[in-house]
Amino acid sequence: MPIKKIFFISCLSCFLSVVLAGKPVVENVKAECDPDRVCKFDVTLRHADAGWSHYANGWEILTPSGEIVGRRVLAHPHVNEQPFTRSLRDVSIPASVDRVIIRAHDSTHGYSERKYVIRLNFGN
Repeated sequence: MPIKKIFFISCLSCFLSVVLAGKPVVENVKAECDPDRVCKFDVTLRHADAGWSHYANGWEILTPSGEIVGRRVLAHPHVNEQPFTRSLRDVSIPASVDRVIIRAHDSTHGYSERKYVIRLNFGN
């Protein structure tokens, strides 16, 4: 096979693996909050991680008005672990907020348009 053809197929393969991986999806969120409005979040993501070139690299917790109250950075791909769950502790929630939005991020596309909304229970 000519070297140009091999190079082209190799480049096309890399490109398709990035494009086909798509954006991450938040599949589930579990929140445990105390009466002082401090919460622990367990967030389950699904993403067709393709290795270091394209992987789900984090998620954020936002108030309905868009204020970021928590951020979890994911330091490596989870190619063989899908879906996967990671936690974030000690997230302080403002007094006027009773629900939050979780949005996922990946290293290629940025933030997913799909958001997960969860109502919080502060044990009152």
